[in-house]
Amino acid sequence: MLNNFTEQIHKKIRETGPITIAEFMTICLLDPTNGYYPTRDPFGKDGDFITSPEISQMFGELIGLWCMQTWHDMGQPKKINLIEYGPGRGIMMQDIVRVAKLDKYFLESINITFIEASPVLEAIQAETLSKAPCPVNWASNLEEIPQMPTIILGNEFLDCLPIRQFIQTDENLGLKGWRERLVTVKNNKLGFGISPIELPEWQKKILPTSHYKAIQNDLLEFCPAFSQIIDELKKRSLKSDTRALFIDYGPATTDFGDTLQSLQEHRKVNVFSDLGNADLTARVNFEHLANLSINNNLSVTSVITQGEFLCNMGIKVRAKNLMKAKPESRSNIQRQLNKLISRDEMGALFKVICFQSEGLGLPLGFESLK
Repeated sequence: MLNNFTEQIHKKIRETGPITIAEFMTICLLDPTNGYYPTRDPFGKDGDFITSPEISQMFGELIGLWCMQTWHDMGQPKKINLIEYGPGRGIMMQDIVRVAKLDKYFLESINITFIEASPVLEAIQAETLSKAPCPVNWASNLEEIPQMPTIILGNEFLDCLPIRQFIQTDENLGLKGWRERLVTVKNNKLGFGISPIELPEWQKKILPTSHYKAIQNDLLEFCPAFSQIIDELKKRSLKSDTRALFIDYGPATTDFGDTLQSLQEHRKVNVFSDLGNADLTARVNFEHLANLSINNNLSVTSVITQGEFLCNMGIKVRAKNLMKAKPESRSNIQRQLNKLISRDEMGALFKVICFQSEGLGLPLGFESLK
């Protein structure tokens, strides 16, 4: 028997036809009444997944040092936006604020703004940051936030942005062979289908450039929101110093393949099994993000792994100091460190990229600019 939310999606498809993967994700994740994010706290051991800031304080502390160095790189402005996309429970920002107290002038400059779609999480963030010694605000998008020097953070934000999927149905036809994968209803069940319609010219042009290497049945994923994010960063970077750090899971170069997944209680489940009660994510195409930035003349770093970034930031030294201060927690701190930087854990799967205004120089923790 279908739950009410699944039946609602069935009804929409029966009335208007198959929908894109992006529309399906948007409905499931953001529907104000039944959607995943507006109705719950999905984080932590009792939720559906756990993020790096919740694994260890070391992660947020190092991001705090990165923000402090960025403030210095910008000439120590008296006021600076510190913006976080999808801040979860506010744990990372809480750790950043604690580090900011090491420099009272940096702390006095900070104006925190969270970009958050969930009323449930917004309430938790307000509680987490209730004692923050700096202003804390919320906004629905970047354009609402006043123009001034800006630091932007996004940890595991990009992976939940809706994607579209395209399948090469006939490699001999080149671009003419690509078709969009859709969500449809078959035998009263939600499932995937393929549009019979050739892609419009504008859509062919925005496919990641690796499309030309595709063979029959290769699947390519594309996130429409990436273009909007890069455009907004470019506009802001032209008006005042801006640096944006994103950390997420995905390949450094474009891969073919279906990475759409549904997570519930830390396990993968069928994408259609419990709509509104499971998270939907897809791997981030960092090569496509970097190319969009280059095409828009927005300065971007090379893509490095989370393990490389955190080691460059000194996480091993921080772990050693924590172990000295808390010898009884030594094994736990070592476990947290391994989780964050080991190639077998999050260290290699998660990547880090930074976009910034021209002239800011190489950001802390990175090896080169593209």
